[in-house]
Amino acid sequence: MKLNYKRTLLIGFAFLAISAFWQMYDNIIPLILKYFFGVGDTMSGVIMSLDNIFALFMLPIFGALSDKVSTSRGKRTPFIFVGTILAVIFMIFMPIAANIRNLALFIVMLLLTLLAMSIYRSPAVSLMPDVTPSPLRSKGNAIINLMGAVGIIAVLGLTMVLSGEKGDNTPNYLPLFLCVAAIMVAALLVLIFKVDENQFVAERIATEKEFGLTDDEEEDDGSGSAKLAPDVKRSLIFLLASVAFWFMAYNGVTTAFSKYATEMWGMGGGSYAGAMMLASIGALIAFIPVGIISSKLGRKKVILFGVVLLALAWFAAFLFKTPNVGIYVVFILVGIAWASINVNSYPMVVEMCKGSDIGKFTGYYYTFSMAAQVITPIISGFFLEHVGYWTLFPYATIFTIVAFVTMLQVKHGDSKPDVPKKGVEAFEDLDM
Repeated sequence: MKLNYKRTLLIGFAFLAISAFWQMYDNIIPLILKYFFGVGDTMSGVIMSLDNIFALFMLPIFGALSDKVSTSRGKRTPFIFVGTILAVIFMIFMPIAANIRNLALFIVMLLLTLLAMSIYRSPAVSLMPDVTPSPLRSKGNAIINLMGAVGIIAVLGLTMVLSGEKGDNTPNYLPLFLCVAAIMVAALLVLIFKVDENQFVAERIATEKEFGLTDDEEEDDGSGSAKLAPDVKRSLIFLLASVAFWFMAYNGVTTAFSKYATEMWGMGGGSYAGAMMLASIGALIAFIPVGIISSKLGRKKVILFGVVLLALAWFAAFLFKTPNVGIYVVFILVGIAWASINVNSYPMVVEMCKGSDIGKFTGYYYTFSMAAQVITPIISGFFLEHVGYWTLFPYATIFTIVAFVTMLQVKHGDSKPDVPKKGVEAFEDLDM
């Protein structure tokens, strides 16, 4: 059994579009709120948490709903189509509202955009486990995250070019939003014309049966109501708690980093994006090796390594008072650490469910990650405003350490190490 890399890359265009949007959103919206509308850091944190409040309620709903939908285009594709088109339409009005300093219009368009993104995020992410046999899902998720990193790097590069000169805190962001919208539409077109969801799912089911990966107890009955054993449920709870804690850390940094870099390091005009781009490049380099290593050593061990490396990287970043080459090395390590975590955490969640529940369990994953991201901009924003910007990286370090402790309690959802291969067979998994 080997992963179909070409198919996984095609499916990954959905995640590329999602990642491109959220990278722009996390970087630019705080700057618009602060410099266009004069919103304080605490209130900015509240507004930045709105996307996660939407996601907290909407992602489980649309994930579970897509489990039950059956169309000629599949379960997930209709949601991806509708959500992308609506998001592209609404998001264009946000920089227009910023340019004319109309806060009411800006907030309305922001809310509509967030609603549109909520429609298709869970269905889009569910595509990978839908079409990938369970032993290969860490490798598959590595490819999906690699595609996401491509979207992130593209947006960071565009941000550096289209966000004005250093010291210009109120540039015209409309060209940047238009470019991201074009990326999203292009990704949707690839998905529509190159991905036959129903065929890919049928082939995945046939493969799992051929290799004996399903039995009567685990066979997908389509009910979407399978119950977990108590010990599995305990592992799921601790895993989801870990997800929440490391997102508290990571999103706390990504949401505030553009402001932190501007205020603490004097990096204006989009120059801060260079550090975040290096984090994405570090992740991009790491995704494929992490997927392969995880299939050998197990998902949990690789996650724990990533959590330790992430905590060390956050602490190291705290020590820098000015941006120099060292901070760029640190952000490369952040990317490697985040890749080690993200490649494996979502597959561990869906490993604990039946095939008919993938959308619902994807919703669980996002419920906890988004609940964390609802809270963390508000809490970190409070510390930034009332204690000082220096608190950002210690804040992230503490929550990453807590995630390590809870992750130690997870006993299920790991991948079984591959049987060692010999000779030419060892290179088969590299086929595209």
